[in-house]
Amino acid sequence: MERDLAGKTAFVSGSGRNIGRSIVLELARRGCNVIVNGSSDRAACGATAEAASATGAGTLVAMGDVSRAEDVARISREAVERFGAVDILVNNAAVRPHKPFLENTFEDWRKVLALDLDASFLTCRAFAPAMVERGWGRIIGMTGMKAMHGYFEGAPISAAKHGVWGLTKALAKELGPHGVTVNAISPGPIRKEDEAPGGEAPVPLGHKGDPEDIAGIVGFLAGEGGRFVTGQMIAVNGGGQT
Repeated sequence: MERDLAGKTAFVSGSGRNIGRSIVLELARRGCNVIVNGSSDRAACGATAEAASATGAGTLVAMGDVSRAEDVARISREAVERFGAVDILVNNAAVRPHKPFLENTFEDWRKVLALDLDASFLTCRAFAPAMVERGWGRIIGMTGMKAMHGYFEGAPISAAKHGVWGLTKALAKELGPHGVTVNAISPGPIRKEDEAPGGEAPVPLGHKGDPEDIAGIVGFLAGEGGRFVTGQMIAVNGGGQT
């Protein structure tokens, strides 16, 4: 694989397992230093960092809740101390609780929006200034096929992910003149690490995707191949409508 991201540093939230882990490994194989993040499972984050290190990448495990401003500020300081700056930001962490709308409390609503939307604001505010200063940066968010359709028993998820899409389009316009691209990926049904490949799914291809399918698109957007792509939401969903 071409190491087209050598010398760059990426922060990937929620990257101890599944899609986040695959994104970290994809970027590491492309030559990127990687910052692995999780809110609680340090062992999983450590294992991801160890796998990334095996590719020759510089690594940092930065635990913390990216929906909390104080945690993001601390993570940003740790990133600067270790690597100088973050060039690539992937906002992957999210929660997806299922509950009928009429049973949701305001606390339920705020918990989802805090991680699924507010965290993107906090991380962008923390890491985008250095990207602007350097004249190069990549910001990649996650929406989701069900969220964009309208998540059954997941109104807060759909509201938050539509917010991510709105933030993506707005920041693409503001940051583009400074050499920073901003895009979103809309995953369809993606298997988890403990699931066998190829499970059935109600999309035209008929099966679930792999975490690596999402990671590959992140690698494209972060690399030189994606340098003229910004303000877009790319559906990776086996043919399901966005």
